[in-house]
Amino acid sequence: MKTLIIDDEQSNIENLSLILQKYCPRVQLAGAANNVELAIQQIVVHQPDLLLLDIQLGSQTGFDLLRQLPVKDFEVIFITAYDSYGIDAIKFAAVDYLLKPIDIAELVLAINKAEEKTATKQTAQQLNFLLTQLKNGGASPPKIALPQLHEVRYVSVNDIVRCEADNSYTRFYLSDDEKILVSRSLKEYAELLIPIGFLRTHQSHLVNKTFIKSWIKEDGGMLLLSDGIKIPVSKPNKTAVQTALNQSW
Repeated sequence: MKTLIIDDEQSNIENLSLILQKYCPRVQLAGAANNVELAIQQIVVHQPDLLLLDIQLGSQTGFDLLRQLPVKDFEVIFITAYDSYGIDAIKFAAVDYLLKPIDIAELVLAINKAEEKTATKQTAQQLNFLLTQLKNGGASPPKIALPQLHEVRYVSVNDIVRCEADNSYTRFYLSDDEKILVSRSLKEYAELLIPIGFLRTHQSHLVNKTFIKSWIKEDGGMLLLSDGIKIPVSKPNKTAVQTALNQSW
């Protein structure tokens, strides 16, 4: 897999290069760049399969780089600080990212996933979706990318009734009765959806407040949803759920 490292700090480039040589033998490191202009030149020359792309590139960003590329026929793994600009948009677009400092096991896993994804050609669509989300600045109701084996579904958050944990997977229940199973944990989606109106009612359940019909005083407390489904509320979540409902009702 032909790879470019794009980072504005030489020490980061050198560190990543050493890790790739030692732990990712299938990766062919084609070059590196420390700014947007040089990165574009490197991409044109090398036609990489993968970019390891830092979000902050001096006075510009990795997003600025992607906006200048009419064709995005490569995989991207973003490298970022946890509180970096655009991190939520990256998560909503389901694009892979690594947090600094780089964890070797997470890097190897991300590289392996990138290799698998090259056959499906989903990434260009995900990157365009990401850039659109950033451009909108969250002003419109957000969509979320739900990656599946052969496609990525783009679903309006407003259409999600609830999410349910299924071992290490998450099952999404939509307002049109469709169900979508995604190979990511409920914890990941809770971090994204709770700030925009979802409630974690239980270890296995995440609910869109819009679809809550009533609170039922049975079995310690349950939520009745507009589709007639009853969702349990666990003791650790009971106070937070009641508080949220009292504030919104």
